[in-house]
Amino acid sequence: MQIDAVITWVDSSDELWRKKINQYLEKKIDWSNKKESTRYNSINEIEITILSILKFAVYIKNIYVVTDNQQPRNFLELKEKALSKEVNLELVDHTVIFRGYEDFLPTFNSCSIISMLFRIPNLSNNFVVFNDDTFLMRETKEEDFFIDNKPVIRGRWDSYYEDKFFRNLFQKVKGIFKKNDPKKTGYKLAQQKSAKLLGFKKYIRRDHTPVSIKKSGLENYFLENPSFLGNNIKYRFRDNTQFIISSLSNHIQIKNNDYVLDRDFKLSYFQSYKKVLIWLKLLIFSIDKSKLFMCFQSLETAEKEKQKYILEWIDKRLNSNFADEL
Repeated sequence: MQIDAVITWVDSSDELWRKKINQYLEKKIDWSNKKESTRYNSINEIEITILSILKFAVYIKNIYVVTDNQQPRNFLELKEKALSKEVNLELVDHTVIFRGYEDFLPTFNSCSIISMLFRIPNLSNNFVVFNDDTFLMRETKEEDFFIDNKPVIRGRWDSYYEDKFFRNLFQKVKGIFKKNDPKKTGYKLAQQKSAKLLGFKKYIRRDHTPVSIKKSGLENYFLENPSFLGNNIKYRFRDNTQFIISSLSNHIQIKNNDYVLDRDFKLSYFQSYKKVLIWLKLLIFSIDKSKLFMCFQSLETAEKEKQKYILEWIDKRLNSNFADEL
């Protein structure tokens, strides 16, 4: 069983890319405003993602980094390191996966880009999608992603928003004081739309972990529903009508009874960067050997001292032969 890794990435420090995105925005991004630009900013986490796969997923033989005519810093050194481990590290441009759909380029929409990942040339039927802020931080096995050729789906069954009485009550009360935005997009909402396309009464709620995907499931689905792909990728920026294809893939596999459900996310998720929380979560991860993944949401917003502490902790794990003892 061959398993490939796919990482979506953008270099938001690239001046050409910044000018490009602002050409398509009514309200231009002020790149000097950290709060305004945080959704696009990074501190080269892509390098950590690649190194973590090389160290903790030795069965991966192809790593594809999907970009918009960009190249990560130190890419040649990363490629050389990958080759030393007999791993092919390759850049894949948006123009390749959007072949036949060039009218929708350029795109700055992660939902649209992820929708096309299954079109990467020579991609294995079994592949794992990583965001560039999601890392492996402990040794993994093939069975953490695929068991007997079946994708492992990490998630839990949950009700749709409209079926949650207390949530809807809270939204009504909140609407009295603050108007709700009907065009608001969201990670969970996109997952729900994916499940509804397939007629599910509930949906599998995922978290920010790597996602196991079977290419054949998506190919067959879009052969039967050819208009769905074009309709989902036509937005240059996120739209609340879009589904998320990783969740669509999960529900396709469930419908085909070709999956393994794991309710344990095995994830340490960082969104707040208060010193005590950072220390506590890193300690828990070190103690709890069942945890495999780490996601650092908007790490660039953390204070420099805290960034340094986290990055040094990560560096020790990636460069130690006894990572689990750190």
